[in-house]
Amino acid sequence: MTPKQDKFSSGRRLIVQKKLKLRGSIRLTATQIIIIGFLLLILLGGLLLMLPISSASGSFTSPEDAMFTAVSATCVTGLTVVPSGTYWSMFGQIVILILIQIGGLGFMTLAVMLSIFARRQITPRERVIVAQSLGLSDLGGTVKLVKRILLGTLCIEFAGAVILATQFIPELGWGQGIWCGIFHSVSAFCNAGFDLLDSFSGFRENYLVGGTVMLLIVIGGIGFIVWDDIVNFIKSRKRVSVYSKFVVAISLALIVSGALLVALFEWNNPATLAGISVGDKIYHSLFQSITTRTAGIDFIGNADMTPSTQLLCLFYMLIGGASGSTAGGVKVGSFGVLVLAVVSFARGSDEIVLGKRRITHLTVVRALTAVSINLTSGILGGILISLAEGIELLPALYETISAISTVGLSLSLTPELSLFSHIVIMLLMFFGRVGILTITYSLMLRQAKKRGCISYPEVNIMIG
Repeated sequence: MTPKQDKFSSGRRLIVQKKLKLRGSIRLTATQIIIIGFLLLILLGGLLLMLPISSASGSFTSPEDAMFTAVSATCVTGLTVVPSGTYWSMFGQIVILILIQIGGLGFMTLAVMLSIFARRQITPRERVIVAQSLGLSDLGGTVKLVKRILLGTLCIEFAGAVILATQFIPELGWGQGIWCGIFHSVSAFCNAGFDLLDSFSGFRENYLVGGTVMLLIVIGGIGFIVWDDIVNFIKSRKRVSVYSKFVVAISLALIVSGALLVALFEWNNPATLAGISVGDKIYHSLFQSITTRTAGIDFIGNADMTPSTQLLCLFYMLIGGASGSTAGGVKVGSFGVLVLAVVSFARGSDEIVLGKRRITHLTVVRALTAVSINLTSGILGGILISLAEGIELLPALYETISAISTVGLSLSLTPELSLFSHIVIMLLMFFGRVGILTITYSLMLRQAKKRGCISYPEVNIMIG
């Protein structure tokens, strides 16, 4: 090799090394990929909703309204600034539905499924990203779980769409009836809260419609892991995990207690339940209890409820659904762990036991952190909106807690808010869907690594 060739080869190797070094330096973590993926999805959805083809009037939609709707749909929240059924064209509604479906399942779940269809090998790194996007701590069987999630979702949403369409077609016609069946089935299963029928106006007394929507909400809100456990138990009698039993028990307790309290507070309220039959009162109370924690479909008129019921709804919205589900909130697992911790410590026990299994103190701290961050963010957002808009704190908190918990219930304030308040709500919806703990973990990872090797002496702090 001549000196000239050797010099050329050395230069080429140097360029390759620099490229590899640069590629390694910009390598994104799983958390960053999830965050960036959601941001890109929101941006694309917002741009499509701005186009004249997306509005029923054929005019451009303002960036504020389009981006707010895109964030709400992608984060499966349901807060809206324009009526979904009358403002958006069929194209706009299809865009919203796609954003709901991708946001509900997680874009990485669908990406893995596309890779499976293309017969491409799923890398370990992609498995980590999918597991984190689904809230899983174990990577084992991730791809198989994704297949079951998508197949189960398709079957459940199809069944829901068929049942709803049979009720919508006689009133709305074949085309609109079928489309509304599909839209509301996906929206309910993904706990999105979007609807095209003005909170099911004209169908609120239809028990089959309400029952189907409630069932879809519950199935979507208990989490993929839980209903995968239940399916395995039905098919092969495999033992249901302690976690799944815990989630189902807490969810049922919250649904029943919520329905009883809503009925108690609203029974004689002339603006909500008074004047209807006892059966309808129970039915509406049950629907309100289920939709408050996760879905955000307003059946009885949240703005007309008593302050006691509104406070109750704030508490239930904060809890939300289960981990690894389409629902938001601090999750029923976190709530249940904190309840068990309080009961155990009140009894003087240092150990928290569930189903003959010990819950670690680290799990309690993580649950407390999730509740603290979500609650603090919701209250701070409510204070900012209250000051900016000159409104009372409770209505502002109703919007912000609903946003951070990705519920979508409103006291009809959202369309009237300023751009500043809309930005606050959009940030809360994004944080609530992606997960404040995930974002915090991404930002503080380096500090955690540095501090992980340091052990400090204990200090006694007086409590109570």
